[in-house]
Amino acid sequence: MLDIPLGGLGGFPSHLSLFTYHIPLGGLGGISVITYFPMSLKDFFKNDRFAAMAGCELLEVSDGYARARMLITPDHLNGGGICQGGALFTLADLAFAAAVNSHLVLTFSTSSNITYVRSIAEGYVYAEAREIVNHRRMPFAEVRLTDEEGHLLAIFTSSGYRKENAVISLEDS
Repeated sequence: MLDIPLGGLGGFPSHLSLFTYHIPLGGLGGISVITYFPMSLKDFFKNDRFAAMAGCELLEVSDGYARARMLITPDHLNGGGICQGGALFTLADLAFAAAVNSHLVLTFSTSSNITYVRSIAEGYVYAEAREIVNHRRMPFAEVRLTDEEGHLLAIFTSSGYRKENAVISLEDS
């Protein structure tokens, strides 16, 4: 798990979060790094104003994984009375971004595809993102969108590009 608040633990300030992540080193295995940051990844993604405006909420982030949700409102409905595909895409894109940025290296989507298999007009939609390929430059992830009963609504896949800068750093505080 990446987001562990340290408030109340042995003198650590409550505004810091502890992150543990694994850096692969090709055929050499890899190293685990523990570091402290002034915000959590969930806090970082609160800056995604478009997703927030659409009602997307990030529930969980861990190594190569993220879970988000969105409550369908009348504003999400298209002319046919079902949730507009762009709203579902936005939710999936937020979950993708959280999963691939969980390694704390700034990563942007380069190509995305979504296939809708079932419509929805009310209730919560959940997005569960899993990083399938954790490449140092070109990650790939799949996001499954489901309704409250677990029925599959859509499958979103995306590849990304990792920059050389950190997602969050001590200078951001």
